[in-house]
Amino acid sequence: MTGTNGLAQKVAEDFVRAWTSKDVDKALSLLAEDVVCEAPTGTFEGVEGYRGFLEPFVTSLISATVIDVLANDTHAATVYTTDTPFLKDFRGIDHITVENGKITHVTSVFDLLPMHQAKGKIQP
Repeated sequence: MTGTNGLAQKVAEDFVRAWTSKDVDKALSLLAEDVVCEAPTGTFEGVEGYRGFLEPFVTSLISATVIDVLANDTHAATVYTTDTPFLKDFRGIDHITVENGKITHVTSVFDLLPMHQAKGKIQP
């Protein structure tokens, strides 16, 4: 991926900064109505489907840091770390596709093992 300051860069940066600052409605306003999100916890379709994925996580945030946003004209990758009551320094990456100024696809990549360990489901 080539670093640019194109549309995908701006949309992705606005998106990640919105949800990491707990502004779910602003983040969702950047999504296409038929957005598809693929995540380790399932596939979420449409803005309301994505809300069901994003909102519970965002409401549990204590803090979040955007590490970087890398992009070309139509794709971006956001890299971030978050702290929640049950998990510190939880890192993730979202690969984002932007079409006509809206996010149409998100592939969210994060490791579920630390979440399961924090909830006591799996011993380290």
